[in-house]
Amino acid sequence: QVQLVESGGDLVQPGGSLRLSCAASESIFNFNAMGWYRQAPGKQRESVAAITSGGSTGYADSVKGRFTISRDNAKNTVYLQMNSLKPEDTAVYYCNAQKITYRLNNYWGQGTQVTVSS
Repeated sequence: QVQLVESGGDLVQPGGSLRLSCAASESIFNFNAMGWYRQAPGKQRESVAAITSGGSTGYADSVKGRFTISRDNAKNTVYLQMNSLKPEDTAVYYCNAQKITYRLNNYWGQGTQVTVSS
């Protein structure tokens, strides 16, 4: 059973930075792609950033230029570096991993809270 464990969420002031980590229970080479989603109160979960096994990345327009997704294959960990944080970035952030076998398998972490407030 795949496990994803997020960490790094915190309370930060506007303009501040945080780095989220997502540690996988197996080699991240096994996943076709990994990413970060977020869900604010009363809103739907939305995609924030993604990275493929080949290292290609993609970002939501709302975070482009401020957030960076990266991976450390040796540590089986994916990171989300968040800079210039805004109050509207406040949400629970979830790690996602996708594995394609004979079907598409989606795995989720438990989430980590990010609050941007003065």
